[in-house]
Order: sequence, then structure tokens, then C-alpha cells
Amino acid sequence: MIGTLTTYPNRAYTALREGVLILPGRTIALAFFLILLLLPLFTQDLYSLRIVIMASIFAVFAASWDLLSGFTGQMNLGHALFFGVAAYTSGLLNLNLGLPAGLTLPIGAVAAVLAGLLIGIPCLRLRGPYLSLATLAFPLILIGVISVIPEVTGGNQGISGIDRLNESRLVEYYIVIPIMIALVTIMWKITNSNTGLIFHAIREDEVTARASGINTTKYKLIAFCLSGLFAGVAGGLWVHMIMSVGPSSLGLMKSFEPVIWSVFGGVATIYGPVAGVFILYPLMESLTPIYEIRMLLFAVVVLVVLLAMPDGLTTWFRDKTEKVCPRCKLRNVATRSSCRVCTADLDQ
Repeated sequence: MIGTLTTYPNRAYTALREGVLILPGRTIALAFFLILLLLPLFTQDLYSLRIVIMASIFAVFAASWDLLSGFTGQMNLGHALFFGVAAYTSGLLNLNLGLPAGLTLPIGAVAAVLAGLLIGIPCLRLRGPYLSLATLAFPLILIGVISVIPEVTGGNQGISGIDRLNESRLVEYYIVIPIMIALVTIMWKITNSNTGLIFHAIREDEVTARASGINTTKYKLIAFCLSGLFAGVAGGLWVHMIMSVGPSSLGLMKSFEPVIWSVFGGVATIYGPVAGVFILYPLMESLTPIYEIRMLLFAVVVLVVLLAMPDGLTTWFRDKTEKVCPRCKLRNVATRSSCRVCTADLDQ
């Protein structure tokens, strides 16, 4: 019995040491998640907690865009469709039927998955700018539908009076943060699985992937649906945080935000968009007192970083601190001279 009890901690420690602490990027990610979980022990400021909560919601939203567009190359400029569909679904169910957030969130996420199918099926044969323009049209069409039935959707004014996740900001914090950590980890694991390799193959050369026997249609639909699922969870959390929803949740800016966050942090990484959100969203909030020029300052910061780091902040950091083994392709700390697994020379 005692041996069994000591086995699991030992396995956990081994997995932590060999799977996480072995690389600087993963160590920083673990430390960041721990800081988020422990933050309320150091501050109970409601405004600060709200900023972290909103950044966590948008981190899931941005990472869901990266899962689709970054890894499969299906450039979606209408990603707000998933977010808005889930937000409206969750808000209307709560307002009209009195369903709690615990029920409206999964239903909203399912609605976003259906929206993913709605976009994915007609766009399967489109590529490049044609795909981007087609995806951009869908949220604009939905905005038109919303304005036509104001008795249901509230029209251009939107709807309000939606229940909060919880009356306590601290409880809301400990609802959103674990969800964000879990969903981001799941997305990262997906991209490191066989499915993720297929997503990469589709992005690099879809024709070659199809010639290799990969059902690219199936995997592109999977990518659209998974992206819609995670973005839908973000939309449901968001609507219960701000307690209202309107056409702006489907607007162009809402679609471009995850693109900006992902490019700033590093595309095709999952953790890059998360880092981008947690840097840029608090920055925008801190510039609120100078509202007239905050967008200019924001644009200058993004432009300077991208000029210095064209592949994104986290990609630049990873390339500076890690090396890829030429033989087994595993990542190693930049200070090593030989691979930690196959012992190949890393300095050649």
C-alpha cells in the first residue's frame, strides 16, 4: 500500500522533470499557470482579477484561431462567428429560459461546432484569399440576420440582463482560469498528436497530403469543428462575464483580434496566442486613460515587436533558448552540445 502511494508521486515528478522542466519554454509556461492560480493570494483587487479573467477568455479564443489557421493553413478571417454564435446562444438561453451558465456554456459550444460545420462544408474547396473572404462573409451575414429579428436578438441594441457566472469575482476567477489552462493544454496536446501532424501536412502541401492517402476533407472539417468548440466556450464565458451581447461580438474587429494576438505571440504554437493576449490585452486596458491615442500606441508596440521578431515573440524566444536535434527533431536547451535523447551533435 505504501509502495503504491509513493509510486504515483515519483511518476509525476519524473514526468515533470523529463517532460516539462527539460525545456525553458515549458518551464516558463508551468510557472505562468502557477502564478495565475496563486494570484488571488497576493491581490484581491476586483479590477485586476477582471483583467486576468478577460485575458484568459480571449486566450482560449486566440488559441482556437491558431489551431485552425495556424496549424492547417485555413485562414479564417471570420473567427468571430464561433465566438458570437456561442455568446448569443448562451445569452438567449439564460435570458429566456433561465438556464444557468453550467448548461448554457456547453450548449453554446455545440452551437459553435455546428457553425464550424456551416463554414467548413462550403469552404472546403476554397484556398488562399478566396477562403479568407468566404469566412469573413459569414459573421457579416449573421449580423444582418440579427438586425432583421430584433424581437428575438435585440437587433442592433443587443440583449442585456444575462446572469453572471457567479456573484463572487473570486469564484469567477477560479472558474475561468482552470478552464483556460485545461483548454489550452488540450489544444497543445492535439497539435502534438498524430492529428496535429496531419494538420501540419495540410498546411504545408494539401495536394501532397491527399496523394499520401490522407482524407484532407475530413481533417479540415475536424479542425473547423474543434476551433469552433474552443472559441464557443470562450464566447459563452465572455457573455456571462459582461452580462450582455450585441452585434459587436460578430464584428470585424472581433475577428481580427485573435489574428493580431496570434501573429504577435507566434503562429502555429498555441502558447504564442496565449502570450500575445496576456501582453496586449492588459496593455490596452492600461492605456484607457489616454483613449484618444491608445490605438496608435498599441499599433506602434505591435509593429516594433514584429519588425524585431517577424515570427512572433514566443517563437523568437524559443529559437534563442532551444535547439532542434538534426537527427530526431526533438528540442533541447540551447546550452547542450548533444541531444538529450539520441546524443546527436547539436553544434554541427
